[in-house]
Amino acid sequence: MAKVVVALGGSLLRPEVKDRHNWLLELVSILRDRVSSGDRIALVVGGGAPAREGIELARPIIGDISHLDRIGIAATRLNATIVREALSDEGIEVSGNIPESVEEAASELGYFDVVVMGGTVPGHTTDAVAISLAIEVGAMKCIIATNVSNVYSEDPKSNPGAKAFDDLTLNQLQEIVGPPKHGGAGGSQVVDPVGVGNAVANGLALDILDGRKTERIRGSLEGLEFDGTKVRG
Repeated sequence: MAKVVVALGGSLLRPEVKDRHNWLLELVSILRDRVSSGDRIALVVGGGAPAREGIELARPIIGDISHLDRIGIAATRLNATIVREALSDEGIEVSGNIPESVEEAASELGYFDVVVMGGTVPGHTTDAVAISLAIEVGAMKCIIATNVSNVYSEDPKSNPGAKAFDDLTLNQLQEIVGPPKHGGAGGSQVVDPVGVGNAVANGLALDILDGRKTERIRGSLEGLEFDGTKVRG
C-alpha cells in the first residue's frame, strides 16, 4: 500500500481552468483507480483566488498577518469541501471530516482511502501543510499540482525566456524559491519556500506539475514519466 500526498492549487478550481467540471470528474476517476490499486491518498487543497480576494479586501483594515492568513485558510477549507463532496458522491471512501491539523489528517488516513483538507494555522501555506503531512505519514512523495508546467529559473510571466527544469535536487529548488520563511498572507510561488525547507530536511521527493492536465497527475501517481519537474534529494 502506497501513501501519496497531493497539494492541489486553489487555481485549479477556478473558472479559468478549461472545462473545470470535467477536470474534477477526471480527478475523481484517477483517484478511484488509485484507491482500487490499494493506494491511500491525502489531498491538500489551496485557496486560490477566493483566498487572495478576501485577504485583499481585509488588508487595508487588518494589519496582523496571522489574521489575514485565517481568511485564506477559510477559503482553502471551502475548496477542500468541494473536492471532498465530489469524491463522496462518486462512492469513494473518503473521510467525512476536513481535518484542521496534520496530525488529524494523518490519523484519518489510517481509516479511509482518501482524506481531503485545506490549511491549518497561520503562517503555513497548503504546500507546506502537504509536505508536512507527507513526512508525517511516510508518503513516498508529495505531488505539487499547480497552474504552471514546471519549475522555472525565473517567473516565466515576467521573463518568457526563463529556463524550465525537468529535474532538480531539493537544494537547487530551495535556491530557486528562496529561503524557508513565510512570505506573507496571499503570496504565491510555484512551491512554498517553508515547505521546500522541510522537504530538504527530510529528503522528501517532490513532483511539481501542471495540475490542469489531469493525465500528468495520473502519471505521477502511477510512477510513470510525466511532463513537469522531478525534485529528488
